[in-house]
Amino acid sequence: MLKIIAFISIFAIAAFAGGDATFEASKRDINIPAIVMFFIFIGATLGITYWAAKKTKSASDFYTAGGGITGFQNGMAIAGDYMSAASFLGLSGLVYLKGYDGLVYAVGFLVGWPVILFLMAEKLRNLGKFTFADIAAFRLGQKEIRILAAFGSLSVVTLYLIAQMVGSGKLIQVLFGLEYEYAVILVGVMMIIYVTFGGMLATTWVQIIKAILLLSGVTFMAFMILKEFNFDFTLLATKAVEVHKDGQAIMEPGGFISDPISAISLGLALMLGTAGLPHVLMRFFTVGNAKEARKSVVYATAFIGYFYLVIAIIGLGAIVYLNAEDITAAQYFADGKLFGGNNMAAIHLSHVVGGDIFLGFISAVAFATILAVVSGLTLAGASAISHDIYANVICDGKPNEEMEMKVSKRAVVVIGVVGVVLGIAFEHQNIAFMVGLAFAIAASANFPILFLSIYWSKLTTRGAFIGGLMGLLTAIGLVILGPVVWVGVLGFEEAIFPYKHPALFSVTTAFLGIWYFSVTDKSERAKAEIIAFEAQKVRAETGFGSDGAVDH
Repeated sequence: MLKIIAFISIFAIAAFAGGDATFEASKRDINIPAIVMFFIFIGATLGITYWAAKKTKSASDFYTAGGGITGFQNGMAIAGDYMSAASFLGLSGLVYLKGYDGLVYAVGFLVGWPVILFLMAEKLRNLGKFTFADIAAFRLGQKEIRILAAFGSLSVVTLYLIAQMVGSGKLIQVLFGLEYEYAVILVGVMMIIYVTFGGMLATTWVQIIKAILLLSGVTFMAFMILKEFNFDFTLLATKAVEVHKDGQAIMEPGGFISDPISAISLGLALMLGTAGLPHVLMRFFTVGNAKEARKSVVYATAFIGYFYLVIAIIGLGAIVYLNAEDITAAQYFADGKLFGGNNMAAIHLSHVVGGDIFLGFISAVAFATILAVVSGLTLAGASAISHDIYANVICDGKPNEEMEMKVSKRAVVVIGVVGVVLGIAFEHQNIAFMVGLAFAIAASANFPILFLSIYWSKLTTRGAFIGGLMGLLTAIGLVILGPVVWVGVLGFEEAIFPYKHPALFSVTTAFLGIWYFSVTDKSERAKAEIIAFEAQKVRAETGFGSDGAVDH
């Protein structure tokens, strides 16, 4: 069955590419080396999926690769999961467009990792099994908490998925000359194949391979850029200021984040949101014990930190090289705008520094980046539906495992279709910004419940449910009423909520709601939940009773 679907998908790619090869031909010639490398990657990842499908027999295999991933492998996979299209294409595009403020995003995406390392990684592995809702519901009401956690996860997954689909659509549009809508559909089909058949094992190895290729590619790009400036970052930045239309302003704050409230709100979203991303948290259940979980975060932080340092060089390099006098503008620009939008700055830069062959490599790697991340996102969303809603709410924690797997695979298809539709609808949004909104919801709905369930003994089901729901609804509501959706998507003249970043308001609402409705809960169930905190604390610290081996 997998072989048949793989053949059909590759045939569809070829048909799409051939059918629209003349699209934007005057602006971008079809790049044969790029297409060859693209197909090599598709073939390799389908091979991984076929291998993983034969090893994926149980729900544990599907959700967590049977817990057999090492700390180093998981750290590399986490980095592969986290270094998304928003990081590679979106952040480099933001630096290209706005300079300094693009670097704020890079720092923000990184600083959440110490929170995970020192406060959460070990406890996540000791308390959880498949999803982060396992931790939140450890001593609280299963149905209420799992329903809320599932909706929070699905909201984050949906927004994050939009960013990846937009990035993939623009990438393939540049690579093949394929119409944007067809490109997004293509990615949706490939994503469904990977996750449905290979589960977490296939997703993990796609993420590992993609991380290695991406780090190699961006390192080469940074080397080629800095070589022209005697490896002096100051000279590169000075040249970027000279050639950018905004001049010195690109090295000053305020070009993209113009007021203190937005700055604080964005910082909160990026720092706390990292510790609330369901597809990242899910990765801690793929290792054997808490020690390996800690190792995962250390390795991931190192890889991700290095990557963001390099992205700053690539963004400034794009300003310098794509505006150079010896560059033929028609090759990269149409009507004065970068072909494919600012998100494609790094792709065009790869062609400048490495020619057609390196463009092919970076394009294939960027596509690998997107597929790896959307696979992880889809798996997290599907697990929220099948494990949290179906298995633990509908079936009261006693599901038929075979039926649970079927529900999960059907959920993958539904999430894939939703991702395609929304990816087409949000075509013109900057993908790093869209991910910023996903982080805001993760910081508002997932992180407060998860963090307080681990550290605050007085948390009750009522407090977690009402406060978490307040945070989730506030974040979603303010995103809809804010400038991005209310003006940019729905077309109204003025936003009801004036700020693009809602986290300051929604995170505060969530924590206050959880605190108030917990301390005022005097029910017998609340008293029992407070007493149960001690047992939870022992397991969180020691690992006794968890699936993994104890490493103390």
